[in-house]
Formats: sequence, C-alpha cells, structure tokens
Amino acid sequence: MATCFFVSDLHGSLPRYGKLFQIIAAERPQVMFIGGDLLPSGLRAHFAPDTAHQDFINGYLVQQFSQLRHKIGDCYPRIFIIFGNDDCRSDEATALEADARGVWEYIHDRRVQFDNFQIYGYSYVPPTPFRLKDWERYDVSRYVDPGCISPEEGARSIPVTEHEIEYATIKGDLDRLTAQDDLENAIFLFHSPPHKTNLDRAALDGKMIDHVPLDPHVGSIAIRRFIESRQPCISLHGHIHESARLTGSWQDRLGRTYAFSAAHDGPELALIRFELENPAGATRELI
Repeated sequence: MATCFFVSDLHGSLPRYGKLFQIIAAERPQVMFIGGDLLPSGLRAHFAPDTAHQDFINGYLVQQFSQLRHKIGDCYPRIFIIFGNDDCRSDEATALEADARGVWEYIHDRRVQFDNFQIYGYSYVPPTPFRLKDWERYDVSRYVDPGCISPEEGARSIPVTEHEIEYATIKGDLDRLTAQDDLENAIFLFHSPPHKTNLDRAALDGKMIDHVPLDPHVGSIAIRRFIESRQPCISLHGHIHESARLTGSWQDRLGRTYAFSAAHDGPELALIRFELENPAGATRELI
C-alpha cells in the first residue's frame, strides 16, 4: 500500500519544516502532500520585501528537499504541492522551476497520475478578510460574506484581467478542471475546506459586523457541492487553523469521500498519515 503524509499551513515555520524533513527521512512515505501556505506571510513580503523571504523557496525549501533526496535516494517520495491564500503568486514561477528540477510537483489546476490514482490540485479559497487576493475567487456567485474583502479589492502580486477577477468562480474552475473525468480513484489537494464541515469552523462565535452575525463556517460551498456530487476518494484541506480545535475533529466524511485537514493553530507540526487504499485508517499526530 502507498503510505502518504499530508501537511498544510506551515507558513514558513523552520521548526515545523525541520520536523517534517526528519520524519520523512525516518519513515520514508511514498507520497507527500503539502496543502498550501508554505511560505512566510505573502502580503508582508510583497510590500516590504526582505532577503529571507525572497530566498525561502530556493534558499531553504529547495536546499532542504535536495539534501533529503540525496540522503534517502530512491526512497525520495513523490511530493505534491499547491500554494495557499497567504502565498504570493509571484513566487509561482520559482515553484515551477523547482518542479522542473524534480524537487516536487506543483499541481495547482493540474491532474497527475500516481499508480491507479488521479491527483488534482487547487489553491483558490473564497473571499477572506485578508488583503492579498492572489489565491481568492468568488465561490459560487459574486456574494461576499460580511467582513470579507471582495476579489475586486485588496492587493495582488501579479496582474490579473478584470474579467477573471469579476467573473471567475471556484465552481467554474472545478467544472473545467475535472470535466467528465471518472473520480472514483481521485485525490484532491485543496487549500480551502468544504463549507459546513468539521474542517471549516472559524473562531467567529458571537461576532457581528453592522449588526449582522458572522457565519463561523467559512469554507467553500462550491467545493462541498463538488465533493458531494462527484465523490472523489479522498480530499485534503487546510486554511482554517483553529477548526480541529473548535470542532474536535480534523476529518469528516461526505458520502464516500474521506476529507482531512492538516491545518493547526498550535506550534506543533500537524502530520496526517494515511494509505491511499485505506483512508479510513488515517491518523493525525502533533509533533
């Protein structure tokens, strides 16, 4: 069976990455999924650039993964990554360069094959209260929750057409990405969790804006509907750090689909282990 590791939302934390490299070397999984928000804060780095951030991909991640590959040789896993809403899209070219060198496989808006499984990646999240909009889309319509900033506002690290900003949706992207594909053996690496699940609960209880109560479930309606209708085997998520603490669970089940979140609001590395052929046996460890 193919043993998989899944982490997300490391946000450039050297202690978390250090633990990750150590445990990959020790346990040698066949597959490693990294679900976005890999880098130090994107907005801060874009508007107040510093050498440490600009060198993080090549100066740290690529070096560390390359050292790991040299150390474990043929046991080096297939590594699938996407960006998250706190990562600047201007760093995507550097991630693709590392992909071309075999460091990892950057799979946003792509489908790749692993044995009998199809793996899809998708980075966008619904509108948030944060200013960086590189990885935000309208969800199923142009509605924006109270307290959030629309994709037409905020800041971007690369230019995007007005038409894309105004009319692209997560729903439309997923329909285009998967078309008529058979998803029985599909694994999805999302950054956003699905709406109204154990994985998308934000700490918004009792909070209001202009006397309107805020919805504590901040995941994607489009992603939830997509999972419910297309029923992939496994879906992997991050984004909402506190959800597992608030709901008491890092996993959920939508029909036949096993959904896991590796987001975590403590200092530890949250590591999910699972086997592609047996997702019911997944475990989570805080390291």
